[in-house]
This record gives sequence, C-alpha cells and structure tokens, in this order.
Amino acid sequence: MSTSLLSLYRKITRWPAGHWLFSRAVCFKAPYFGTIAPRIVSLEPNRCEVRIRDRRRVHNHIGTVHAIAMCNLAELTAGLMVDASLPKGMRWIPKGMQVQYLAKARGTLQATALPAQPIVVATEGYALPVTVSVRDRAGTEVFSAVIDMWVSPAK
Repeated sequence: MSTSLLSLYRKITRWPAGHWLFSRAVCFKAPYFGTIAPRIVSLEPNRCEVRIRDRRRVHNHIGTVHAIAMCNLAELTAGLMVDASLPKGMRWIPKGMQVQYLAKARGTLQATALPAQPIVVATEGYALPVTVSVRDRAGTEVFSAVIDMWVSPAK
C-alpha cells in the first residue's frame, strides 16, 4: 500500500483530538473541503467514513443540507479512500460524478465510500467507480453518488 496518508492517519488518530487534527490537516491541504468542516471518522484500505455536522453554513434556502455540500462530502470521502488504498506507483484523479438526492438531508450526515472493484497495480490506466452513500443519524440514505476515478501508473 502506498500510503503515507494512511500511515499519518493511523499515527495522528492515536493522539487525543487526533481525528479532529487529521481532519483539519486534510482541509489545510485541500482548502475547499473546509467549507463543510468534515470529520474523518474512519480510514482504512477500501473504506472511508466522513461526517459533517448540521450547521447553518451548509444549509440551502429551505433549511436542509445543500446538494453541493453533499457532493463535496462525497468527493472528499471517495478521494481519501482511494488514496489510502492505492498501491505504490499508482495515482488517481476524479473524472466524473453521478449523484442522486434521495431524501431531505437534515442533521448530522455520514458518508461511506467503497470501491466497486479491487484497486490494483496496472501498467495502463483504468476506471474505478467508487460508491458513496450518505446517511442521516436515523440511518436513512439521503444521497448517493458514484464517483468515477481514473487510476494510472505514476510518471
């Protein structure tokens, strides 16, 4: 496994407030994700879980979590999962996203990202669909996404 990201996560999250610190570091590296104030709950090869709290700054005009905030959450969760799962010598980039808004999104939301197929070393680039499910505290799926990642050998 590549993964200085995964090693860093495992090291930092052993500390008091480690999940908060790691989440802040991710947002420092990729500032736009800070707009949703994510908390990385779990990160391991082939699985990532990220939570966002219900806050006014992620609401739309009807008081539910904004569609783009959930897209942001899905992209972050999928990207962290792929990065933590990537074999050495490989790289990734998102190429597309299909989303479904399934129910009004209220309250704290948690996203879970899983790859649709194993992430492997390859001599050619390949498409990797990543499924992201976003659920509310009651366990109702309010949003789903399939994010198309392009995985290829690093130059």
